[in-house]
Amino acid sequence: MAQPVTLVTGASSGLGELFARRCAARGDRLALVARRQNRLRALARELGNDPIVIAEDLSDYDAPEAIVDAIESKNCHVGTLINNAGFGMRGPFAEISLGDQIDMVQVNVTAPMELCHRVIPMMKANGGGAILNVASTASFQAGPWMATYYASKAFVLSLTEALHEEMAPHNIKVTALCPGATQTEFADSAGMADTQLFKNFVGNVDAVVDAGLAGLEKNKAIVIPGLVNKAMVQSGRITPRSVSREIVKLLQG
Repeated sequence: MAQPVTLVTGASSGLGELFARRCAARGDRLALVARRQNRLRALARELGNDPIVIAEDLSDYDAPEAIVDAIESKNCHVGTLINNAGFGMRGPFAEISLGDQIDMVQVNVTAPMELCHRVIPMMKANGGGAILNVASTASFQAGPWMATYYASKAFVLSLTEALHEEMAPHNIKVTALCPGATQTEFADSAGMADTQLFKNFVGNVDAVVDAGLAGLEKNKAIVIPGLVNKAMVQSGRITPRSVSREIVKLLQG
């Protein structure tokens, strides 16, 4: 019988690495995905329990298929999927290269959607499963200076909420984790470390991961870690969108 694994994308650093550590600590066998094979192998040696190491770049259109094939070749199936990989870029929309933005859509939107589509049949066949899609507080509003990133996270949230309802009869939990600014490599890679958002509203990575796993266990549709993030999302529901856009523009300018 195929063994269940917990598949974590973007597992070489940040939230993904901590998700892997938390899931390994509770006894899960892992499938670790990221571009940096050396870091994945070092993490795998630390975690034990024979993790499956899969070096793939999710900006490649065929990466999701290769990931699932690699897991099935080990006589395993995905019992839990943590779609964590993602990246952002800050700057005027027209000045960020089109290639970079297409890669962002592939990593943030297409790859997690495809992985969901490929693993759900496995989960149904094995009596259930769990999917945690890492979205963002950015999912709830437009984002001047990070237009494509914010739009990509809105897709993730919408997809996850729909799957939460569709998968309920199949014993498959589906949760969107929506953190705000968090202490990871994201700020530096996105060019955001000097923004007011990351200077004043940075959350703790441990708290984000713990909230995500706890929310998935309870099958919450949406998890927003931290009181400040919850307040910001709630205020956005009543604030005119024109005002929300101006606030985001100031925080990320």
